Amino acid sequence: MKRLSAILFNLLIGIILAGVTGGGAMAAVGIGGLLSVLPGVNVSGSLPMAVQKEIWENDIIESLWADNAFLNYAVNVDTYVLAGKVVHIPQAGSAPGVKTNRTELPATVTKRTDTDVTYAIDEITSDPVLIPNADTVELSYDKRTSVTAETRAAINEAAALTMLFNWAPTLVTGIIRTTGAAVPAHTADATGNRLALALADLKKAQKLMNRQNVPSEGRYAMIDAEMYDQITNEMTANQQRDFLAAYDEKSGVMGKLFGFNILMRSETLRYTNDATPAPKLFSTAGAATDNAAAICWQRTMVERALGEVKFFENEGDPTYYGDIYSSLVRLGGRKRRADGKGVIAIVQAASA
Repeated sequence: MKRLSAILFNLLIGIILAGVTGGGAMAAVGIGGLLSVLPGVNVSGSLPMAVQKEIWENDIIESLWADNAFLNYAVNVDTYVLAGKVVHIPQAGSAPGVKTNRTELPATVTKRTDTDVTYAIDEITSDPVLIPNADTVELSYDKRTSVTAETRAAINEAAALTMLFNWAPTLVTGIIRTTGAAVPAHTADATGNRLALALADLKKAQKLMNRQNVPSEGRYAMIDAEMYDQITNEMTANQQRDFLAAYDEKSGVMGKLFGFNILMRSETLRYTNDATPAPKLFSTAGAATDNAAAICWQRTMVERALGEVKFFENEGDPTYYGDIYSSLVRLGGRKRRADGKGVIAIVQAASA
């Protein structure tokens, strides 16, 4: 698509030149434009393929949803983002009371008190990357495309972990501890053994949501790769068959268990080992006592908001003798209820 855009751009320039110099210029520029975007071809006189910032920004947005399908399983409040940086949601107050066969007149007049939910969204930025001028001439592959692809992947990973942190339960009423067999700790810098995630732990999360009167439709559980192996290894052949019947590669659903659509990624959440465990942002240093955690939620109980997405460029920088690129994404979210209902963390317990 990007190469096609460059071809069309150069052909458009050819048409403009043709009106001034005659049809020969159009043909020369058109052919040069076509050759300029073919891999390994460098034609003197052809127009270079400039960076199309809008294309790169759209690529970042599209890959953000494609690589992190779970972000779609939440309430979208993009329309409430102000100036690309802050979410501002008007909240209606209590509904007026209603009586049947009213006998007391005049009726008591009440006034509805509305409130606002306001929070800043996170700013996720990539480190600027320099592509020396020599690399654009001497290498046999498009280093700029390679760098921007890696940048998108890094931003997507940071966005996913930041969002999960924003949704992570902090109240003890929303935290369950694992009860499986002893296994080695697997989070960064953690030592010792932890209790594995057991099928019974997910069943307990289901019962807790049922008691909270949370809708049964639209329930999801995100677990890391190690925890995924722990629960699948515990399943019987019949349980595995039923679980995998719900597998859907496009939606990212690995299977269904106790009403939860099971999602899996390499890393999910880390919690401290305090009396009331607290979630840790992925960018903080690991600790020996850290515990991995799974997160369960119902899609109407969490929200996400996408703000600004920007792609920055400084081509031909005279002090670095090359091109410099970086990206910025503003993405935020929260648990929608102050009491945390509808969102549960299943946190590893230390093995005795």
